[in-house]
Amino acid sequence: MRKTSVILLSAATGAALTLFVTQPRSVLMGSSARAATSDTYRQLNLFGDVFERVRSDYVEKPDDSKLVESAISGMLAGLDPHSSYMDAKSFRDMQVQTRGEFGGLGIEVTMEDGLIKVVSPIDDTPASKAGIMANDIITNLDDEAVQGLTLNQAVEKMRGPVNTKIRLKIVRKGQDNPIDVTLVRDNIRVRSVRARTEGDDIGYIRITTFNEQTTEGLKREIGNLSTQLGDKLKGFIIDLRNNPGGLLEEAVTVSDAFLERGEIVSTRGRNAEETQRRAAHAGDLTKGKPVIVLINGGSASASEIVAGALQDHKRATLVGTRSFGKGSVQTIIPLGSGNGALRLTTARYFTPSGKSIQAKGIVPDIEVLQDVPDELKSRTDTKGEASLRGHLKSEGDEKTGSQSYVPPDAKDDKALRTAADLLHGIKATATGPTTTDKPANKAAN
Repeated sequence: MRKTSVILLSAATGAALTLFVTQPRSVLMGSSARAATSDTYRQLNLFGDVFERVRSDYVEKPDDSKLVESAISGMLAGLDPHSSYMDAKSFRDMQVQTRGEFGGLGIEVTMEDGLIKVVSPIDDTPASKAGIMANDIITNLDDEAVQGLTLNQAVEKMRGPVNTKIRLKIVRKGQDNPIDVTLVRDNIRVRSVRARTEGDDIGYIRITTFNEQTTEGLKREIGNLSTQLGDKLKGFIIDLRNNPGGLLEEAVTVSDAFLERGEIVSTRGRNAEETQRRAAHAGDLTKGKPVIVLINGGSASASEIVAGALQDHKRATLVGTRSFGKGSVQTIIPLGSGNGALRLTTARYFTPSGKSIQAKGIVPDIEVLQDVPDELKSRTDTKGEASLRGHLKSEGDEKTGSQSYVPPDAKDDKALRTAADLLHGIKATATGPTTTDKPANKAAN
C-alpha cells in the first residue's frame, strides 16, 4: 500500500514514494502501454512547439516561469474543481492555515470600504493586550496606507516572525484623533473550536474548521463543559454548519472522540491496494451523553466525514439541511524548494456504511429550514459539489443546492432550538416539536 499522508485539504508526501510506485510499471509495459506512452510523448512535443512559438512570437516578451505555471495550473484545473497548482507563496499560506498557528497579532479582520476593520481581537494576544477593539479601523501599517491593498496583502503584512514589531494607526469611533499602537508579534493559535452553555444543561460546541488545533480544542471544551454543568449536563450540540473542512486526520480524531469502536471512514484510490480504513479507539470523551450534530449546505469535506461517521453509528442525530457533498480527498505533493506544490485529488472517501456522499451530500435525520430575511433569500442557498464544473461523478442521482443560512441571533436559530428540544426529550418532526414521555437520552441515539 502506498504510504502517503492523505488529507482533505493539505498534507505532504515525498517524491521518492511516487517513484517507488511508478517505476515498476515501466518494466512490465505491453505493446498497448508502449503505444499510449508514444502518443503521450507526441503530445508533449506539441506542448513544446506551442511553448516555443509563444516565447518567440508573442507581441510582448513573456515570462517563461509564468507560462509554465499557467500550463500546469490549466492541466490540474481540467481534472476536477479541487485539484490545483500552488506556487510557493500559496503553499506557505496553506501550511499556515492547516497548522492553525502563526506569528502575528491576534486579530480577526475584514475589509470594509477599502480599509481593514477589526472583527474582534483574540483573547490573550498582542492585539487584545494592547486594547485593540472590535470595529476599530486600521488605516496604516508601519506608515504605509492600507488603502489599495487587498485583505490578503494586509494580513500578510501583519503576520511575521515572532518578537518583531509593527506599528498600526487606528481610527476608533468616538475618538477625535487616530491612535498609534506598536505591537510585538507573538505565536498565535487560531481557535477552530468555540463553546458555550446553552441554557443551564446543554454544552454547545462550534467547530469552524479542521486544522491541527481542532481535536485538542474539542477535548478541552468537552472537559470544560462537563465540569461546568456537572450532573445537569443533558448532552452536546456539535455545530458543523458552514464548516468547509480541512485535515482528514483531524476529522478522524474528532469522530473518535465520540465513538468507542467501529470504522470512521475509508478512502479508496484508483487502485484497490490504496484503500485505507480508519477505525475508532475505545474512549468516548462525552461518556455516552447524547449528541446532536448541526449541518447545512455549507458543511463540506471533513465536516461530512464527522457527520457521516456519527450518523452511521447512530451516535448522533443530525439536524439541519443536506450537506455540500464533497466526497473526495486531496493530497498535497511538494515540488521541491521554491516550486510550490500540487493539490491532487487522489481518492474518494466513504462513510462507515460504505456510502459515498460525492455530489450527493449527507441528508440530516431531521430537516430544519431557517426563516430567511427577504433581502437574503437569493444568497442563502449553497449550490453544492454537484453544481461545480468538472466535479467527480457520483453513482445514482446527484443533488444540488441546500440552505446554508444561520441566523446571527441564537434565539432565531430554528435548528439550534430543535437540537435543544431533542436533548430535553421533546420529539422533533418535520412539522415541529411534540412532547414525549421518552427519556431525553433516547432522542439522540
